[in-house]
Amino acid sequence: MTDRLKDLSDAGVSIWLDDLSRELIEDGELKRLIDEDHVVGVTTNPSIFASALAKGEKYTPQVRELAAEGADVDKTVFALTTTDVRNACDVLKPVFDATNGVDGRVSIEVSPLLAHDQDATFASAKELWAEVDRENLLIKIPATTEGAPAISDTLGEGISVNVTLIFGLERYRSVMEAYVTGLEKAKAGGHDLSKIHSVASFFVSRVDTEIDNRIEKSGADTSLKGKAGVANARLAYQAYEEFFSGERWEALEAEGARKQRPLWASTGVKNPEYSDTMYVVDLVVENTVNTMPGKTLEATRDHAEVTGDRVRPFYDDARQVMDALAGAGVDYDDVIATIEREGVEKFESAWNDLLKTVQGQLDGATQA
Repeated sequence: MTDRLKDLSDAGVSIWLDDLSRELIEDGELKRLIDEDHVVGVTTNPSIFASALAKGEKYTPQVRELAAEGADVDKTVFALTTTDVRNACDVLKPVFDATNGVDGRVSIEVSPLLAHDQDATFASAKELWAEVDRENLLIKIPATTEGAPAISDTLGEGISVNVTLIFGLERYRSVMEAYVTGLEKAKAGGHDLSKIHSVASFFVSRVDTEIDNRIEKSGADTSLKGKAGVANARLAYQAYEEFFSGERWEALEAEGARKQRPLWASTGVKNPEYSDTMYVVDLVVENTVNTMPGKTLEATRDHAEVTGDRVRPFYDDARQVMDALAGAGVDYDDVIATIEREGVEKFESAWNDLLKTVQGQLDGATQA
């Protein structure tokens, strides 16, 4: 029987699960995914925690304990989420050790309500890092304009970072710049650069969703639908290859610095007309991460066909797709600005849902 997930891993793609709950950890499912499905990392976000807390009864004892202590909703959310992430870090520690820190990573996000506040984002990143207290943690920071200095400041403290909500190429280049600036700060501060890791979470499916909608409304060539997300990501990898070269990078690399890996995020297919593994198989290339929701992981295990590098041989094709979209009247910069703004808004909404869910649980625990 073909082990498609192993084929993906052997092609240089680290398979991370875009999901986490106390059930996954305590019932042994996360360990099973590591042992059997080549999962080597976990990403979380406010939506994932909101769903886990709304459904999972395993949180009840800790909520009651926090309620008895008089904890408010913010302190409770902080305690619940950092507990899950710390425990997941422990489950993934053997992977971390086996890969010399490259994988075995678990991400936790600063509050998206802070996305436009540099100082508060930096402070939150340090607080989360100290509370989880695991070397295989990644702090997720949104790639907003205000986020870039916070990214550099956090890395400068020797803290590993997952930069999230990247949609466009210009923003991605600024993220890589922020990463290198952060490493230079860390070096100046005496930190061991080999211990600092980072991924840049480049979102894929949302680009197709927005551009497909614009194509339909404008009456443009429908044959261009479903092509932008992969093309955009392929050009991001080209930018990655171009950026991590030259004297500035080589000087850091000589000090032990590691390249910031591209992470393909939002890889669950939104349009049922498309292959449910297209954002996996069409973005296979070495030194990348693909973080998948459970359904995409299952689909990849079941029927994905991994056929080697599907990125570097297709740079010209990707540019042709983007040029054709521009010729059809699709304004790339406006698309990216729209989905970046909506991305932050969606995470803010999910965070508020999380706060409401936990407040309801606190209220119930107090009345019990």
